[in-house]
This record gives sequence, C-alpha cells and structure tokens, in this order.
Amino acid sequence: MDIHDVQGIFTGVLMIVFLGIVWWAYSKKTQKRFNEAANLPFADEANDRQTREKEADK
Repeated sequence: MDIHDVQGIFTGVLMIVFLGIVWWAYSKKTQKRFNEAANLPFADEANDRQTREKEADK
C-alpha cells in the first residue's frame, strides 16, 4: 500500500461524507427546520413595525 492508495481511500471517504451531508441537507426531516431558520431575520419585522407605530403616535 503506497501513498496513492491512501489518497484514493481518503478521496472515497470524503466523497461519501459529502454525499451524506447533501442527503441530510435536502432530507424531508430537516426541511421544516431549515425553512424556519431561513425566515428568522423577518420574524421581528411585525414587532418592530408595531414599536415604530407606537413611538410615532406619542
């Protein structure tokens, strides 16, 4: 077993890890959680709008 065999095995392991991460990222189990996380920056907009309206009314 020389260095080229080790590099080939390492490449194969990394490819399997990469495909596992892609499968996990696109699985139906995580889709809901990722959609919720994607909308987090917009979660405070309604609260922020109400606060601005209250301050403007004062």
